[in-house]
Amino acid sequence: MELSIGEMLMIALAIVVLFGPDKLPEIARGLGEGVRKMRGAVDDIKTEIMKEADHPLSEIKKEIDNVKKSAQDYNPLADKQSVPAAQETPKVDLSEDESHEGPVSR
Repeated sequence: MELSIGEMLMIALAIVVLFGPDKLPEIARGLGEGVRKMRGAVDDIKTEIMKEADHPLSEIKKEIDNVKKSAQDYNPLADKQSVPAAQETPKVDLSEDESHEGPVSR
């Protein structure tokens, strides 16, 4: 929001008319003090956000490294070799099985 010189003069004139020239220094001090407090609060908030944002990033990086290490150690062939062959069901050739009647047609 940009104010031109004419707009700033109109605001200053309105303040002088509303509050009088005696209260003007007091208002300026109060306004300056409020601006300083707001800047300090904003700086504190920025510092806290940066601290909190940095901490989870380092944890995420550690987790990524752990996943990479686990992926390098993983051998998919080791899982297939551990399955016993006895668990596989034998395949039956139905053309040689005489007990099988096949589809019934009417």
